[in-house]
Amino acid sequence: MSPLGSAPKAFASEGAKLDASSLIQRWLDVKDQMAKIAQKASRSPKDIQLLAVSKTFPLTDILALKEQGQLCFGENYIQEAVEKIESAKSFPQMKDTQWHCIGPLQSNKTKWVAQCFDWVHTLENLKHAQRLNDQRPAHLPALNVLIQVNVDGGPTKAGVQLEEALPLAKAIMGLTRLKLRGVMTMPDFHPEYNVQLAMHQRGQAVFASLQEALGEAQIDTLSMGMTQDLQAAITAGSTLVRIGTAIFGGRGVPA
Repeated sequence: MSPLGSAPKAFASEGAKLDASSLIQRWLDVKDQMAKIAQKASRSPKDIQLLAVSKTFPLTDILALKEQGQLCFGENYIQEAVEKIESAKSFPQMKDTQWHCIGPLQSNKTKWVAQCFDWVHTLENLKHAQRLNDQRPAHLPALNVLIQVNVDGGPTKAGVQLEEALPLAKAIMGLTRLKLRGVMTMPDFHPEYNVQLAMHQRGQAVFASLQEALGEAQIDTLSMGMTQDLQAAITAGSTLVRIGTAIFGGRGVPA
């Protein structure tokens, strides 16, 4: 049992379960779509990483994709994720899996995030950065983190405002148990492609400004784009896309 106790059963059982062959084919289709979009945008498909968003889906699905070569998996719900991560340790083929926390951070859960995950995409304040830094176990490498940026501009949206990204980035750089890697955005979905593209271009602009200020070798990851806005995100310069529905199918809980 994980240190957080049993995962909520709703998360483990309510996803629309696909058989292994269908799951793998959907994953292959996404990889093919990503490659075609990248080539159309005059980008190398090798420069864009796929993060399979496995929240609410069982470890068996993750194992099936890992055997096909999928390395990175994204989770939103901390308790569910810890249960999967602990269970995955029983499978040798999962040893090099990268676990990404893509859900909102809460102060009472930062300990588990710091102890169990390899990446955090949703860092938006120095308080949480300090907690993650202090709670990261000494035997683990520094925790990779991304600053979530509010490209929509709304005051109630998650993420820092555009002008706040660089000051926060500089503060994070002083925390030795964290490794700042770049920027994450999650704008509200809009059906018009041009609007999607404009939102993602704002994220890319912030990413580029951090690269200029802090160095491209340090700032190398722009987490941007999901199933519904994949083309706009890759065209705008995303280096990591977070895809769930197109791979795993629909979910039985709000996503």
